[in-house]
Amino acid sequence: MDQFEDLFARLLTDADFSRHVVGVLVESGSQLQNGLKGFSPDKKFPQAEFAPYQSGKFEWNPTGSGLMWKAYNFPVFLLSNSSTLALQEIALRNEKRKKSSTVDVADFDLVMQTTKSGTRDSASCLREQTCLPLGGYSVWSALPPIIVSSSKKAKPMILTVASMDAASLFRDVSIGADSPISGLISLLAVVDALSRVDGLGDLDKQLVFAVFTGEAWGYLGSRRFLLELDQHSDAVSGLDLALIETVLEIGSVGKGFTQDDNTFFAHSTTESATNGTLSALKDALGSLKTQSIKISRASKSNPGLPPSSLMSFLKKNPETSGVVLEDFDAAFTNKFYHSHLDDLSNINSSAIVAAASIVARSLYILASDKKEIKNSVLNTININASLVEELLGCLLSCEPGYTCELVNRYIAPSTSCPSHYVGVVVGEPSSQPYLGNVGDVSRFLWNFLADKTAIPSKNMSSTCPKGCSGNGEMCVKAETDGKGVCVISTTRYVPAYSTRLKYESETWEVLPHNSSDTMGEADPVWTESNWDTIRLRVYTVQDTGFDLLVLLLGITVTVMSYIITVISKAFITKALKRD
Repeated sequence: MDQFEDLFARLLTDADFSRHVVGVLVESGSQLQNGLKGFSPDKKFPQAEFAPYQSGKFEWNPTGSGLMWKAYNFPVFLLSNSSTLALQEIALRNEKRKKSSTVDVADFDLVMQTTKSGTRDSASCLREQTCLPLGGYSVWSALPPIIVSSSKKAKPMILTVASMDAASLFRDVSIGADSPISGLISLLAVVDALSRVDGLGDLDKQLVFAVFTGEAWGYLGSRRFLLELDQHSDAVSGLDLALIETVLEIGSVGKGFTQDDNTFFAHSTTESATNGTLSALKDALGSLKTQSIKISRASKSNPGLPPSSLMSFLKKNPETSGVVLEDFDAAFTNKFYHSHLDDLSNINSSAIVAAASIVARSLYILASDKKEIKNSVLNTININASLVEELLGCLLSCEPGYTCELVNRYIAPSTSCPSHYVGVVVGEPSSQPYLGNVGDVSRFLWNFLADKTAIPSKNMSSTCPKGCSGNGEMCVKAETDGKGVCVISTTRYVPAYSTRLKYESETWEVLPHNSSDTMGEADPVWTESNWDTIRLRVYTVQDTGFDLLVLLLGITVTVMSYIITVISKAFITKALKRD
């Protein structure tokens, strides 16, 4: 990995050299991060084209090389640990076989339908159905549930958001431990802690939690969420954009304890609009009575918000009140942003617990709308550190991975090893999708949030899901035993895909640019080619020189045999005539 960037810099600039390269095999191994100063294939300002300000040269991501956004005419294959050892052995064997007649070679079994059919852009491949758009399903939930038909006046809303998808140069190894999964785990721990607090329904404001997918690819999830709000679709039934008073985003918080002073930074939209949120964060920190954690306002020299979902809200409404809580000030502390090396070893669970503790108490303070709150009440809001540890193992490690007890309590996962690549939208996007088309993480989040934010249903004995027909009722945990439990909850799936796409008559259509959709103008509409499982095989072949030698010997033997046959025939014929 220490040679990776130098090699690819040469491949991009030296045409004569790259002409001889037909594939690259990349080694993997444990604790590779220790020997590297950093490795981020994303840009120095990720997704600068979507930022609500003009400062594209600012470097939020100093280690960024931009390699993942380049086009290559050859495959780049990340080996597993066992494959790395096997390939190293084979490579050494080839080195020693300089005078041998055989050589071991690698072969990529990979056919992309878009390349095969000549449909090399999104519009053409979607038309010919050789690709699918990037996307999936975001999830949102209200605590306590929102009863849509209620005659009560709707409360102002405090929206807390996080992201669930990561990116990487290698599609299937997009782990994103610090960016963004540390924020996601923190949000889940916050929901768990607040779900155990009594009297949330009596507070002046409504708490809403949203987890977006597709954020690494042009903020697909948050942009689609805002469009669904504009259209008042079923996916956001119960929400009103005009009622969202403030947005609090939990960003990368997994490295908050790597600095000497253990500081989290609050990046805000405007100073005046976010004073209440910042004050709540500091009051929450004060209630924890700890000297080891600090919260600081991000530097005023920053051009604006760091790359975050809040950018979508700010583009939609420049007056949006919002704060992003991060583990950095002016530059990412995550040296492996959007790379396969941003794994479990790159974060600190204590930092996630600390961030969750601050956010949980802050939300209670904000929802109380400046009413005096006794410390005894805030002291009942505590983060379950064991849950955080369990979520780390479930979402960021193959052991136990999705086979962990927590995930299996809610869903029947399709795989065991976590990867947080966004995936593609299969079938018609819907607020009530066919679950076979929804990814493991989205299904887990829907069930987890629905369970934690629910109030018990009166139909506890009803057959689930058919019996969950009451107002606000839904069925959770149905995947695990085929029965499930009826609960009252406001938890919904929201399709996440480009705002420039339309699904009609079982086909996707790319819409022209809409002047009212400012972020859509920068959206290239990402799609992924249809392909089968990527495989790599290694086998032994004869050296071409040896093959030529065998061919020449074969020809020589054939010619000599022919000559001998002719001479023998002539000699025998002559001898027979004599007789």
